[in-house]
Amino acid sequence: MAKIYEGQRSPSAELMGSEFVSFDPEKGELTTRFTPPASFASPRGVVQGGLIAGFLDEVMGGALLAVTDHGDGEIRLPLNLDMNLTFMRMVPLSAITAKGRVVKHGNRVAFLEGELFDADGNMLARATSTALPTPMPEGMP
Repeated sequence: MAKIYEGQRSPSAELMGSEFVSFDPEKGELTTRFTPPASFASPRGVVQGGLIAGFLDEVMGGALLAVTDHGDGEIRLPLNLDMNLTFMRMVPLSAITAKGRVVKHGNRVAFLEGELFDADGNMLARATSTALPTPMPEGMP
């Protein structure tokens, strides 16, 4: 297994302060830690809502990447058809943990879900996504 999902996948992941934590192949669940930069702050001093979507999009996409990473070059990245996001608490400008899962996937569609947690384990936001699994773009490692 190539384990490509353990490294930085995109410049946006680096901007978000993304750090691989673990992958559970039985659950198809990827855990990632994010350290939001100060530039992500809203006027309230917490992470702006649209940027919260980016954390969840990244971890759900990473989960699909992990589930399809068999080291055979057939890795699939999601192309979102939709994303539903629910905000439960304000997201602090401190380390947060995200868990992303592949609920079901095939060659044509993938169903993904993700949650975002604070340091105390409180759920901050939840998302679901329907995505098209697409081939890895040329030039990506």
